[in-house]
Amino acid sequence: MINWIYLLLAGVCEIGWPVGLKLAANNRWWVLFAVATMAISGLLLFWAQKAIPIGTAYAVWTGIGAVGAFVVGIIWFEDPATAARMIAVGFIVVGIVGLKLAG
Repeated sequence: MINWIYLLLAGVCEIGWPVGLKLAANNRWWVLFAVATMAISGLLLFWAQKAIPIGTAYAVWTGIGAVGAFVVGIIWFEDPATAARMIAVGFIVVGIVGLKLAG
C-alpha cells in the first residue's frame, strides 16, 4: 500500500513542474520550483516501482500529472473547459482507475 501512496504523491508532484514552468514566464524563480518538483516526483516514482509494475506505475504517474495539470490550468490559468476536453480527460481518469483495479 505504501508504494501506491508514493505513486500518488509522485503524480501530485508531477503537476508541479508544468505549473512552475508556466509561472516562470513572469518570475524566473519558479524554474527552481519546477526542477524541485521534477526531482521529488522522480524519486517517489523510483520508490513506487519497487513493487508496482513499471507500465502501471508510469501510466498512473503521467495520468495523475496530466489530469492535475489540466484541472490547475482550468482553475488558475483560465484554460478552456470545453465538453470535448472534459470527455478526453475523463478517458485518462478511467484508464488510471482501470490500471489500479487491475493490479
